[in-house]
Amino acid sequence: MIWAQSTSTDIIGIANIPVLWVLALAVFAVIILQSVIYLIAVKRAARAADMTQREVNQSFRAGAVAAIGPSLAVVLVSVALLPLFGTPPVLVRIGLIGSAATEVASASLATNTLGVDLGGSGYTQAVFIVALMAMSLSGAMWQICTMILTPLLGKGTDVLQRVNPALMSIVPSAALLAAFASLTITEIPKSLAHIAAVVASALVMVACLLLARALSQAWLREWALGFSIIGGLIVAYFVHYAGYGAAA
Repeated sequence: MIWAQSTSTDIIGIANIPVLWVLALAVFAVIILQSVIYLIAVKRAARAADMTQREVNQSFRAGAVAAIGPSLAVVLVSVALLPLFGTPPVLVRIGLIGSAATEVASASLATNTLGVDLGGSGYTQAVFIVALMAMSLSGAMWQICTMILTPLLGKGTDVLQRVNPALMSIVPSAALLAAFASLTITEIPKSLAHIAAVVASALVMVACLLLARALSQAWLREWALGFSIIGGLIVAYFVHYAGYGAAA
């Protein structure tokens, strides 16, 4: 980029140039447009599936609540990365496309090839541009793989649906459970605080589901994930500051 200077370490200055803001806002505009399209499609599909407007609203509300926890995690990570990448790149890279671990790993590999640590003394504007390009290429491959593999997986789903329709009701649920179980298992060995967070969030989730069934309160099921995340965070905070935050 013509704005980059090989010796300047003013990363925020180049990260907040107008063209990057325009590109970031353009990405958000696409996301908003997609959301509107999906909302319209859901309402049309709901009529075909004999879903009432109340059921549709409950589904939207449950999805919104379920997104609170992951969104908070992304916000906290984004705040920590602002000094490294600036606001527009963080909004696009971390908030919309990839995971923080993947993006930071891509940027670190790029800067290390130049003999510079990410955020270190030699982290100049020129190095920042290389790191940003590496993150962009990484995110592009995510999108390209999704574009190529999604139709192929869709064809496989159609074949499986014809062979064994009952299996299609099991495979998505099993895949979702396996994904969350994998994420949970990787966190448990890190420290006693992580173990406490997992246990506390699981207990809160079970309690919410049992109370929802006993009291016939559907809203408890919708908010169960949010409550379990908050419960896990609170317990992890006290366990960590009680001196049990070190690796188990």
